[in-house]
Amino acid sequence: MTMKPLLRTPNHSLPVVPHASEAGSVLLVVVLLVALLAAVVMGHLQINTEEIQLMQNHVGGAEALALAEAGLNDALAQLRRDPLWRRGFVDKPLAGGSYTVALDGAIVTSTAVTARGFVATVRAEMAPGSGTPDGTAQMGTLRINP
Repeated sequence: MTMKPLLRTPNHSLPVVPHASEAGSVLLVVVLLVALLAAVVMGHLQINTEEIQLMQNHVGGAEALALAEAGLNDALAQLRRDPLWRRGFVDKPLAGGSYTVALDGAIVTSTAVTARGFVATVRAEMAPGSGTPDGTAQMGTLRINP
């Protein structure tokens, strides 16, 4: 195999590239690789943004559920003090949010709204308190976000 000698400029100091189109193809490959890398990075950023939003929604929902359960517990405490209590609560503030408790016969419904607008509802059906020492009602069935 014979090697082709490099062509030299007239002053014999710099080699001349035989095919000038090779430099353009390298530039094209570099541009395509940069575009591909940018697309991958943008895709990962989009996925991370969606995961952060999902996590915030989950935390907000859990916060609303805890607030609704607090309203239910508040109503059960009132019922233990006074078994004839039926007034409920309207927008009772707690932890930056509020809860509303309504009593309809043996059903106690607590609906909570957090400071960021998340909503949750807990509904409990009360059963006669045959097993409690003071004869007050006890919770029979609990439904979350019915």
